Amino acid sequence: MKLSWRVGGLALREPLRISRSVMAERGAVTVAAEHDGVVGHGEVVTSVYYGLDVDRIERELAAAQRELVPLDPTSALVAGISASPGVRSAVDAALHDLVARTRGVAVYDLVGTAPSWPVPTARTIGITPTHRAVASACELASQGFRLLKVKIGAEPEELDRVKAIRDALPDVRLLLDPNGAWEPEQAADMLRAAAGFDVDAVEQPIAPGTPDVLAQVAADSPIPVIADEDARTVDDVRALGSRVHGINIKLPECGGIRAARELVDTAREFGVDVMLGCQVASSLGIAPAVHLTGLARWVDLDGHLLLARDPWTGIGGEDGLLRITDTTGLGVRPA
Repeated sequence: MKLSWRVGGLALREPLRISRSVMAERGAVTVAAEHDGVVGHGEVVTSVYYGLDVDRIERELAAAQRELVPLDPTSALVAGISASPGVRSAVDAALHDLVARTRGVAVYDLVGTAPSWPVPTARTIGITPTHRAVASACELASQGFRLLKVKIGAEPEELDRVKAIRDALPDVRLLLDPNGAWEPEQAADMLRAAAGFDVDAVEQPIAPGTPDVLAQVAADSPIPVIADEDARTVDDVRALGSRVHGINIKLPECGGIRAARELVDTAREFGVDVMLGCQVASSLGIAPAVHLTGLARWVDLDGHLLLARDPWTGIGGEDGLLRITDTTGLGVRPA
């Protein structure tokens, strides 16, 4: 089996501001796995937060290439590779795409997770002045989005932005994502205030690294608390147990489809719900998670919709609904 890759970049429509950073573009590496004339694709994007740049990605792919050469695709899927989660996820996606295409089926059929199409997805609104946030929310609602995720920082007045969106759109579901910006001491007050705006759930309200504190925050919360960075591995999820209401699974941060399935199974042992999240990526990078949406309570797969130009197409989402119409492999193609 042959593994190859191509380096490119992804520019956003407009900079996305969250509590810890601002992003205008990111590097992307397209991975191709080929066997007997059939090609499967995957994508890995750079991440400052996880220390993953293009040089590291290429080094890890070169090592993976040596691991995979003697294997057939099915054996490679079982064996996996030794690399960072983002690179593992991209290779895992390419191998699932390859095996599914070889068999003439969709990836969701290959792994037994067929969703009910179409699947509603959240759309993210970054940290921005209230009037712009409300205008963006109303525009997205007019396009068909019924679930909006609002990025938020640590200042209590930022909840005014949430209130303004709720007042403008009383029937739209809202998620909040502080990206760990709240101090544990203020989280209770912020969560109570958010509950007053009929918020569905809050992701990772406090900084990751103290899961017991997060569990206490969740225990005192009137609305569901979803662990994000504190639920990256099966051991993380087991340590939290039933002390949070949900976990956010991002394939590039756990290692791919197979790793995500293990996280879902573990969460279900404890009666914990699942959110499927994403990084900013192309349709190719988002597609593997779309095939798992039948396993999730919350779907937040809008990374491709934030791009100025998506180099791939095939998963929809522009109207708030994800759908895969090509029932072979990952179901995406170059735009």
